[in-house]
Order: sequence, then structure tokens, then C-alpha cells
Amino acid sequence: MIQKQRGTIDILPGESEVWQWMENKIKETAALYGYSEIRLPTFESSELYKRGVGETSDVVQKEMYSFEDNDRRSITLRPEGTAGVVRSVIENGLASGAMPLPLYYLISCFRYEKPEAGRSREFYQFGVEQFGAENPAADANVISLGYDIFKNLGLDVSLEINSIGCRHCRPIYHKALHDYFESCKDDLCETCLDRLDKNPLRILDCKSPVCSEYAKNAPKTIDYLCPDCKKHLDELKVYLDRAGIKYNVNPKIVRGLDYYQRTVFEFISEDIGSKSTICGGGRYDGLVEELGGPRLPGIGFAMGLTRVMLALKSANKIPEFDTAPALYIASMGDSARLKSFEMSLAFKKHGLNVTFDQVGRSLKAQMKYADKTGAKFSLVLGDSELEAGKATLKNMANGETVEVDINDISDIVDKMQN
Repeated sequence: MIQKQRGTIDILPGESEVWQWMENKIKETAALYGYSEIRLPTFESSELYKRGVGETSDVVQKEMYSFEDNDRRSITLRPEGTAGVVRSVIENGLASGAMPLPLYYLISCFRYEKPEAGRSREFYQFGVEQFGAENPAADANVISLGYDIFKNLGLDVSLEINSIGCRHCRPIYHKALHDYFESCKDDLCETCLDRLDKNPLRILDCKSPVCSEYAKNAPKTIDYLCPDCKKHLDELKVYLDRAGIKYNVNPKIVRGLDYYQRTVFEFISEDIGSKSTICGGGRYDGLVEELGGPRLPGIGFAMGLTRVMLALKSANKIPEFDTAPALYIASMGDSARLKSFEMSLAFKKHGLNVTFDQVGRSLKAQMKYADKTGAKFSLVLGDSELEAGKATLKNMANGETVEVDINDISDIVDKMQN
């Protein structure tokens, strides 16, 4: 038997309704903030992610699904959404339109990671990107959107924020990090040893126990901010205070992608068994230029929907969905089956889920099937019912019956609803 690949998931009937509910809640909240959907290709040039995500990131170094196509071009299944959105904004001339430009996406992404709870190799992500505003008000607005999404889903989350500086103060911080980790480089993992000269900031994000232990006492980003970055962070706090959103300044947050600068943030959930990041994002003011576009500031976030779903289940916030048919029409004979098909289409025009026998079961088997599906009403058609134009409508819950005209669909609907 061929099985699904490790690190992938099947979303089955019964589960998919919950996913649709969650996604609709998210999209409704994004619409309140003025966001429009953008849809992206599943694969892009590998160069996009190397330049956009960063050569020193774990994503590029270890996790991308890359391959050569028939024209020997290096292609990569998208590992995240931001770089693709920026490419699309530049290529389609959106950067010359009205600003700010707020966009959202619902996509699947691919990373070769060790599968675990809430982490898979093909995963589903909701993300937002807003371009054209570098004021702290934009940061606060994006964070408020994330906060409201979780509130509307009924989830309790905590917010952690940090600033990792800009191109002016980041080099000073990088030197401080380099000098700190240089003193213990003999103990660093091979990956971090390579990062030491290229981008020591990435060492703070290493999962190695030894590197993580050294990172605990590393210099903090907020101690090296230039006046402008410090002012930006302080003003963001004022906006968040005005919004009534509680937050914690966590100097350890650096995020895993190289394009971030200044504001970075994470929403944390404790409903997944342990304290876990359920959404993360930040500001990336130089990314559009890096990928060949004009100077255009940007900020956004992405949330892993599998983790959101785990949190919803753990917090008992999953709503119940009634997918049972409103009516099952049993039939005896070809003519009755044809009539039941015709009636089922008529009921759908009234917005009702009505099913009929498509297999050719016996009447007894059909009624067992109706009961198994949880159908609320049943109707049996045979030659005598077709001739009389009358049939018996049965309430499956209490057994009550009533005679109905099989050609008067509106009347049957009224009897079912009353």
C-alpha cells in the first residue's frame, strides 16, 4: 500500500469543516483591517529564497526542497510566503500603487524538517504583508490584526516583542556578538561556526543545546539600538498600550529569517502542551530593494495553521458542525430513483442537503444508511407513491410521520422546518 510521505497530513471530512471555519474567521478578521488576498505560485526560482530569506538562515541552508527542472533551472517549493509576495509586488507593479498596500495569503509551504507535533514538512500558513508604511503605527496595526484573529478564534495568547536594529546599528551589535561567540567558538556546532563570521545573529536561533546555553548570556539587541530604533520601539509600546494589548519585551527573539530588522514579534500559546510560538513576524524594510524593487518598507507575520488547530483542540474551542443530510429519499425501482434525484436537486435550491440512493441498495439497507448518516428526515418512494403523487415524510428523531405531496417541494420544506 502506498502511504503519504512522512511529514505530510491528510485533512479528512469532519476535520475539513473545522479548517474551513478557522480559515473563514481569519479571512473575515483580515478583511476588517482592509487586507486583500494574494495567491502565489507553489514554486519559484531558488535564487528568490536565497536572496530573500538569506543564505545564512536554516531555511536556505538545511530545509529547502530544491530541484532542477527540465531546463536545468534551480527551482524551490516555497518554504515561506514573504519572498514570493515581494517578488509579485515588484513584478506586477503594485509598488507604484496606493500605499499602504495590505495583502494576505493562505498557502501550503514546504520545509525538510524533523516532523513533530505542530510541525510538518508540508504545512499550511496564513500570512499578511503590508508595504509602504514605516511608522510604528503600522507595526502596531499588524500586531493588532494578529491579536484579533486569535481573540476571534477564542484562543488566549501572549505577545513578545523585540527590536533587532537597523543597518546602522546592527553592525555594532553583530561585532559584539562576534566577539562574544569568538571566545567559545571551539564549542560551537559546525553550522554556527560557519555563521560566526557571516551572520552571528543566527547563532542565537540555534537549537543545539551547547549553542543555546552560550546564547543565554550573549549581548542583547536592545542594548545596541541606535536612537532611531530605540524611538521606534518605544513608540510601538505606546501604540500597543493604547490598544490594550499586553506584551513582554524579549531580547532573545531574533526570528529565523535574515530579512527582518527593527520590530520582531511572536505570539505564544500554551495550549499545545508546552510554550510554543504560534505566530511570528516583523519588519523587513530593505527586502523589496534587495529583490530588485524600489525602496519600500514592509512588515508582516505568518501563523502556522496546524499549530493553531492544535491549540483550538487543546483549548476545547472547536465548534460542532452538523453535516448530516436534512432528508434522505429512499427509492424502490428505477423510476423512483429518477424521481428522488429530481427532488434532491429541487431541495438544493432551498439550501438543503438532501441525498438519495445512488447505489441500488435494498430498502432495508437504504434506511440503515440514512440512519448512519444522521439524516433528520426520510422519505420512501415506490411505484404507488409515484402514481399517487404522495409519500410519507418521517422525522428520524421521534418517528412522527406526515403525508406530503412529492411535487410540492416548498410545502415539504415547510413541514421539515416546522
